[in-house]
Amino acid sequence: MIDLAGIEQMASELESAWGKIAETTAIKGTGRKISAPFLFRALTWTAQPLLRLLGARFVGLEHIPRRGPAIVAANHLSHVDPLYIITAIRRATHYLTKDDHFQHRHTGWFMRGTGQIKTARESGASEALSSAIDILNSGNVLGIFPEGTRSKRTEAPFLLPGKTGVARVASSRPNVPVIPIAHRGTREKMIPNTDKFPKLLKPATFTFGRPITWLEWLGDAQGGGQSVDSLNRLARQDEAQIRAQHAKLCRKFTDQLMGSLLALGAP
Repeated sequence: MIDLAGIEQMASELESAWGKIAETTAIKGTGRKISAPFLFRALTWTAQPLLRLLGARFVGLEHIPRRGPAIVAANHLSHVDPLYIITAIRRATHYLTKDDHFQHRHTGWFMRGTGQIKTARESGASEALSSAIDILNSGNVLGIFPEGTRSKRTEAPFLLPGKTGVARVASSRPNVPVIPIAHRGTREKMIPNTDKFPKLLKPATFTFGRPITWLEWLGDAQGGGQSVDSLNRLARQDEAQIRAQHAKLCRKFTDQLMGSLLALGAP
């Protein structure tokens, strides 16, 4: 018989041990409350059926939790990627978006209308990651493209190396599920630096993978490979050593996440 009480106790001890490390590494939010505007609510119930009729296919949507904070991490092929992911999820979903997307007429209305979060390049990554924590603290879904930008490669493989921002956010909210999303076809809908308008009739498939939290990954032998004892030992080290080990864990988490996107079919 499975010892559920023992498993829960171990998970609790792992969470407590990680909490000591997070006192040094966790990203803090700004306290801003983030909610979805009316246009987003309208899109959630109208756009997904329409996009399905126009050739979009969504697989594994049951992996998106119905409530509570979550992180969705997808490969990035085209400007239309957020539109499909946001409307498929049917929950308040916010991406951190470069400020210049708000300045263009053909993208600015969508960014503002769906409650996407403007980030200024001059402010650096710190402000953006704090805004990511605000999204999660508001109980909403945070959308992240781990590659950091659209892939502009002209032939496969299109997937770029992942940046560790997604891991830094996940490690700051270690009980929030991270759901990988791999998609094909959106590049053909709107080719980077070529198409000005999307070709909506082109087919595309979005595959949503199983969720995993930072804590689940951290204690998995094939993931972070950490134990309560190893985390307690790390917590007794100085700040520089804690941050260095955290950076290594974030790199490993990110690399395995990118591997999951490949396994799910990211081109």
